[in-house]
Amino acid sequence: MTRRRSTPWIHRWSRPLIGAIATLGILNTGYITYNKLFSQAVACPSGGCERVLESPYATVFGLPLSLFGLLAYLAMAVLALAPLAVDPESKKSLRTSLENNTWPLLFAGATAMLLFSGYLMYIMFSKFVANYGINGVCYFCIASALFASAMFVLTLIGRDWNDRGQLFFLGTIVAMVTLITTLAVYSPIGQRSANAVTIGDANGNPYFLVENSSGEAELGLARHLKQTGAEMYGAYWCPHCCEQKELFGKEAMNEFTYVECAEGGKAAQVEMCKAIAPEVEKQTGKEFGFPTWEINGKYYGGRQTLEELAQHSGYTGPKNFQNSFKACRQP
Repeated sequence: MTRRRSTPWIHRWSRPLIGAIATLGILNTGYITYNKLFSQAVACPSGGCERVLESPYATVFGLPLSLFGLLAYLAMAVLALAPLAVDPESKKSLRTSLENNTWPLLFAGATAMLLFSGYLMYIMFSKFVANYGINGVCYFCIASALFASAMFVLTLIGRDWNDRGQLFFLGTIVAMVTLITTLAVYSPIGQRSANAVTIGDANGNPYFLVENSSGEAELGLARHLKQTGAEMYGAYWCPHCCEQKELFGKEAMNEFTYVECAEGGKAAQVEMCKAIAPEVEKQTGKEFGFPTWEINGKYYGGRQTLEELAQHSGYTGPKNFQNSFKACRQP
């Protein structure tokens, strides 16, 4: 009588564990995506979450990077849990086929997510933690990296891989594609034009680049805003604030009144910003965020087009604005 070999517990539970971890990743990235799409602040014990999640590294093709992470975690959850929905008794062949076909996809997905998360960890520590210490740590990013690492380990030990050579080949191909794609997407962020103006903190650490030049209309509007007492409230680490300045251009951005609200920023007026926050929220019905404009006693939240600013302020000068929206890059 032949004794049947028992299945290791990790092989029995690997798919539910991967599905559970992917679900945590869905909650993590879903929360970030929702707040990004609806311009809400994420809850974080330090300012690192906002610094990292509002940086150019957190946007890909004009969409929040967390959205792509959400889709990746959804795919991993489906691949891990879908075979478990098939009855192993009445549909054994279908169950076996689904398990065999989804394991390589799980391994490929986990490998890509692990490498991409590793690159993002490198960016976080080299660009943010190195400059801001604990205030440069994004806890949501660390959680996502841990989830990706755990799923990768589970795909390796969660089943018997009969052909290790094929697994190594698949991992190598996925790794090459992931690294090449990642570097292609993010390499422009590190490039700096010779005439760009740098936005940074009080210690001189650069954060964003303003590259557009200002036309006659941009300069005219900026000077009109200053003359009428308009003010823009913002933060040096806020990409939308930089995008607002990019619309004006590097010459005009210094012509209107800008109030720095972030601790650690140049000439920061944190208490002043805290003092106006209740009135801003009362008028706009939204949480005080950046940028916020105060024009003729009224507050306008979010990045404004130059046409909107001209209308709000009663500007009657040239309106042939030459600059269109452009996402800011980091040096």
